[in-house]
Amino acid sequence: MIKLRLKRFGKKREASYRIIAINSLSRRDGLPLEELGFYNPRTKEVRLNEAGITKRLQQGAQPTTTVRRILEKANVLEKVSAKPAS
Repeated sequence: MIKLRLKRFGKKREASYRIIAINSLSRRDGLPLEELGFYNPRTKEVRLNEAGITKRLQQGAQPTTTVRRILEKANVLEKVSAKPAS
């Protein structure tokens, strides 16, 4: 199963995260299938590739709880659920 999860990077105590699509059995910092966004919890900065995220969600990818909250705040999940399945 494909998961949308956070991948940690940055210095000690100054962590930032990339939002990635990855196989659920892979380790947290493993090789991702695709990088879909960026999240910095210190500055609350969020950058998302909405087209890529939408594509992955329609293919059946499951976001983790933290990623789901980030997507809900950016109103990305509402856009996915509003589109008709083709």
